[in-house]
Amino acid sequence: MKTKELFSFRFFPSLQNRDEYFEQLLSEEKPLSKSLNLGFFLLIFAFAYGAAMGSYHSFEQALSAALKVPVLFALSIIICIPALFIIQYILGSRLKPVQMLNIILSGFVLITAIMVSFIPIVILFLLTGGDYYFLQLLHIAIFILSGIFGMKHIIDALRYTCENKGIYPKTGVEVAKFWVVILGLVGIQLAWNLRPFTGDYGKPFALFREYEGNFYSAIIYSFNKLLEDGDTPKKSFNYPQPIKKDSVFLTP
Repeated sequence: MKTKELFSFRFFPSLQNRDEYFEQLLSEEKPLSKSLNLGFFLLIFAFAYGAAMGSYHSFEQALSAALKVPVLFALSIIICIPALFIIQYILGSRLKPVQMLNIILSGFVLITAIMVSFIPIVILFLLTGGDYYFLQLLHIAIFILSGIFGMKHIIDALRYTCENKGIYPKTGVEVAKFWVVILGLVGIQLAWNLRPFTGDYGKPFALFREYEGNFYSAIIYSFNKLLEDGDTPKKSFNYPQPIKKDSVFLTP
């Protein structure tokens, strides 16, 4: 019975009855059970999407990416949540650490749930021979779109605590928006250092890659590779030399 309650959809983020969901999320009844419940769904969904990413290359890459994506999200939360909680505490927030954690976790569960909903589309392009660089940009677009919904969910939850609970300062909501940007930058940096996620088909499996180039130049390079016919870009762009064998989420 306890296991059933622990891993149920009771605390799954809802965009329809948000006030009711936020009320349930912030209640002091079994807060750690909520954390475990949300953490469980976060890991399962992230694992599933990671496996879909890596399946482009091989079983080994699918398993590697399935483990890396949950690690990516977990590290992002661990690294960024202390700054948010301390700043909010200084501003006068009366949210308990576990309540703050549950708000953040619920946002990330929403992110990964949306990502999982795109798996059939990812598989379609995998089966129909989707272009190497197109798949890379598709994954980035899915991460960004899902992230927007998840971060909005977190901000809305904090705004609800401010307007309805009186335990969260109004200034804190604005600070949280800045924190969301920092969280995104941290996530990008972690993803770049954990690469490859997908893996270049036909090349050896690689758990990690040398730290060459950067995320932003890799995106520009990928767009150019999509638009060109040959190996030389039609438009002049000063690429970092190693970027020709370096792509976001992809092995050299």
